[in-house]
Amino acid sequence: MKIKKTYSFAFWSSFYITLLTAFALFLSAYFLLDIWLSFTYLLLYISIVFLFTFLIIQYRLEKFIYQRIKKIYDSVSILDKSDLNKTSITSDIDTLSREVQKFAESKQQQIRNLNLREGYRREFLGNISHELKTPLFTVQGYLLTLVDGAFKDEKISLKYLNRANKGVDRLISIVKDLDLISKLESADLNLNKQPFDMVKLVKDVFELLEMKAKKRNISLLLDKHYEFPMMVIGDVERYEQVLTNLIVNSIKYGKINGTTIISMEPHKGKKILVKVKDNGEGIKEDHLSRIFERFYRVDQSRSREQGGSGLGLSIVKHIIEAHNEQIFVKSKAFRGSEFSFTAEKLEQF
Repeated sequence: MKIKKTYSFAFWSSFYITLLTAFALFLSAYFLLDIWLSFTYLLLYISIVFLFTFLIIQYRLEKFIYQRIKKIYDSVSILDKSDLNKTSITSDIDTLSREVQKFAESKQQQIRNLNLREGYRREFLGNISHELKTPLFTVQGYLLTLVDGAFKDEKISLKYLNRANKGVDRLISIVKDLDLISKLESADLNLNKQPFDMVKLVKDVFELLEMKAKKRNISLLLDKHYEFPMMVIGDVERYEQVLTNLIVNSIKYGKINGTTIISMEPHKGKKILVKVKDNGEGIKEDHLSRIFERFYRVDQSRSREQGGSGLGLSIVKHIIEAHNEQIFVKSKAFRGSEFSFTAEKLEQF
């Protein structure tokens, strides 16, 4: 076992002090007192001197090192002093240096994370401000036009009221989505878990989105014919929302005359993996880590042209995590995207 450096220092310091003390004692006894000390007495004396010298030196070294390091900690205001108390005192300089380095790196990472979150927070506030401001100003503009006299023209008033109503609908959609995310984050949303057939749910969502897909001539397909149901346990309404949001995204950003393919397969024994794959424009790698953030848009101009609250993928992620499941994404620019999520499989299936 490697001897710690301060122990080694204390040992040799004590050894030299003991030798010097023993030599001084021998000289004093022989020349001044003119007596011979017995070997046993000399050995006992040397042992006592060595032991106490070693303990005193080692203790003082530990206290010295600890006090100096604590002073360094105290001098850096951003460091948490409670972290120092959690770490055992060591007199090994190498170990202590590694601990301090590790501690400093941990704090630097925390600072980077805080700066990153602050950047996300500012961006989020800017995004939500923009998302709310646009429909609000639209509604206000149409209503002011009507107040200024346009209401007298029946055709214009009807057209403007319909446009204002669309703006209100978008505001309601954003507020509802934000409320849903808040409930999911605070675990305030009660999930009504029950068995259901995932294949049937996918087909139902296909029917629901058939007209939207036809506008871009995108085919909604299953990867194969499923002879038997794929029974899972979960909140069917929430999973419907997950599939709807993912398929709507694949339609919005899919290639015209393209396809959206849904597949289901067993995953790690007790799970089913549902995949939503398109052959659209795809997502660049540097965007993948942020696509589940609220209001984050890969292409700002294209996304707002397509409409939506900008909260779809964030809602998907929260719903999946509320079921204690996982969501994955694979994508390359101009090669399409694949979103997949797990669901708990019903045991007898």
